[in-house]
Amino acid sequence: MTHDKNLSPVGWYVVSYLLRFVELEDDRKDDDEARFLSWENTILVRAPNLEEAYEKGMTVARKNAKPYKGGTQGVPVQWKLVGITDVLPIYEELEDGAEISWTERAPRKLKNLKQMVRPKGSFRQ
Repeated sequence: MTHDKNLSPVGWYVVSYLLRFVELEDDRKDDDEARFLSWENTILVRAPNLEEAYEKGMTVARKNAKPYKGGTQGVPVQWKLVGITDVLPIYEELEDGAEISWTERAPRKLKNLKQMVRPKGSFRQ
């Protein structure tokens, strides 16, 4: 029996979405050439299939894209939703050590691979 790689057998998906920070009164806020601070957020959603996982991800993302007054001046700002960047099925039950995501990387020299890892104490925010 073959398994559909687009379907999570455990009903969980990893969804990532991209937000960009804008000052709502900035004339360049919709300029495709302008640069924006951005966040890519990754969440877990329970869904019966990839399409519903996408929709649930969009619902969460939209909730995080509401305008507000920022800074001491109360400038109208917003994290604006750019869109979904990834929807990945989880293939294992969620528990310690369960793989939820992986990334294949192009071949690199060992010295460059070693530069990608960080020491234990460097993960605090």
